Amino acid sequence: MTLAGAQQQPRDVKLATLDKVSLDIQVVLGTTTMPVHQVLRLGRGAIIELEASEDDEVEILANSFPVAKGTVVVSGNRIAVEVKELLPRLVEIR
Repeated sequence: MTLAGAQQQPRDVKLATLDKVSLDIQVVLGTTTMPVHQVLRLGRGAIIELEASEDDEVEILANSFPVAKGTVVVSGNRIAVEVKELLPRLVEIR
């Protein structure tokens, strides 16, 4: 094995390990504030009005941390989010 091959192998192993990591992705369409008594009265079919419009950007979270902003895209009966902006990374927490 050459020296270059020895240096390449650990990187490949690290990338292979990352392939097995799963993240919880959430898209925040909007927010609102409601009193507890109103939340307790919610039932099936209740409509919660959000402080957002259909043209507003949505926030994309990975494991509850903001990572990007995007827009909602509707195609037929499918809903997706198009990433428009990646947010700067926070200083690593160790």
